[in-house]
Amino acid sequence: MIVDQFEEVLRKTSAIPLPTASPTGVAPIPSVVPDSPEYQFVGESGTKTLWVVFIIMLISSGVFSGLAWRVPVQKRLFYVITTLITITAAISYFAMATGQGVSVHHIHVREQHDHVPDTHHEIQRQIFWARYVDWAITTPLLLLDLGLLAGMNGAHLSIAIVADLIMVLTGLFAAFGSEGTPAKWGWYTIACFAYLIVVWQLGVNGRAAVQAKGQNVSSFFLAIAGYTLLLWTAYPIVWGFADGARQVGVDGEIIAYAILDVLAKPVFGTWLIITHAKLRETDVDLGGFWANGLNREGALRLNDDDGA
Repeated sequence: MIVDQFEEVLRKTSAIPLPTASPTGVAPIPSVVPDSPEYQFVGESGTKTLWVVFIIMLISSGVFSGLAWRVPVQKRLFYVITTLITITAAISYFAMATGQGVSVHHIHVREQHDHVPDTHHEIQRQIFWARYVDWAITTPLLLLDLGLLAGMNGAHLSIAIVADLIMVLTGLFAAFGSEGTPAKWGWYTIACFAYLIVVWQLGVNGRAAVQAKGQNVSSFFLAIAGYTLLLWTAYPIVWGFADGARQVGVDGEIIAYAILDVLAKPVFGTWLIITHAKLRETDVDLGGFWANGLNREGALRLNDDDGA
């Protein structure tokens, strides 16, 4: 009796259609479990690149310093400035290679969806702040090299150097800027405007000043200044793809900046010093304290009587 009733129930329920999956236009609802942070850190290739550039900068500094000893101290200004550029870069790359010139920037990214709630995930990316310290010291020295070569006056050269410092510092602020706010790309825009001021000072005022030094110096200045500005234009482009939009990994960022730094410092310095040695019109002859220090006439006499 009971068996007959059970079979009757089975016959009735077997005719009920079972639910089946059907395609819909709604995307799957994201999991509420938070994703693990995405780590964008330096890898093996990036670390090797940092060490290689450190060695290049160190060797370049030794070569430039050795060349300086071959000329009188009154004419060593370009040699000293160029050596300071590469030795500063060497210190910066040593700091980055040993992991002491870097911080981790925590980035919260919000992804918007049409039919489901927005999702959030975290990115932790290394920012090599030692690079910005390097640029804050070396790029004004590079401008000083170019300004002295062209014979720019102090007012125009000072404006170029201050604009350059603003460019570097605002680039650093942009690198640590909050995601999804106007501040990040606002700092980047300020840096680009500051760079245009540097271009104006070298391209207009520098070009006008160098005309007084003759055709040879003028042609050399236009060539090396154009070369420098071309390289400097590539830096904000790399920044935009790397620290800005994060379309380039940390290793790719390191390699790109390394190539630019080698071209903008050791190669620039070699070109400048070799050509400077051939063009006597580029000499900057410094005497006084630079060459002789404090002589007896300039020394302070603390024990002399007032009437002596």
